[in-house]
Amino acid sequence: MPTLGISLRALGTGALDLPDAGDTAWQTVARATTTLPQTGTDSLFTITVGRILLVGLIGEVTTVVQTQANNTKLTFNPTATGASTDICANLNITGDAVGTLYSITGTIADAMQEGMLMTTDMTNLILSEGTIDLTCAASNTGDVKWDMFYIPLDTGATVA
Repeated sequence: MPTLGISLRALGTGALDLPDAGDTAWQTVARATTTLPQTGTDSLFTITVGRILLVGLIGEVTTVVQTQANNTKLTFNPTATGASTDICANLNITGDAVGTLYSITGTIADAMQEGMLMTTDMTNLILSEGTIDLTCAASNTGDVKWDMFYIPLDTGATVA
């Protein structure tokens, strides 16, 4: 899938000139701070009424993550028939400090990214109806808030 080369800075105008799509308003949805899943999976975002172009996904640690190995990844779980698909590989988030940022590159094989500074150049992903889930391999204390940036591709497509 080719990248459209969209960065969050480019999104600042609220409109993009996509090939064959004209000016398309981008959307952002914020997920309030939540506790990490405890050796399991929690849904972060739900996509409904059609496809979207995922152009950014950022998490920020708001309560320090416990110092204990915890492989963590993001997964797309389609509503329609089909298996869940990892949208990044595991990252061990042990001991991450408040303010640590998480993101993805958009390349499925790459681990989730972490740091106090993130680039916003990611390969954009087209996602159908379903959920974006966070999976943790261990039960660690810690809280993360998430923000998602997307462009609806189908009329009425939304993320909550």
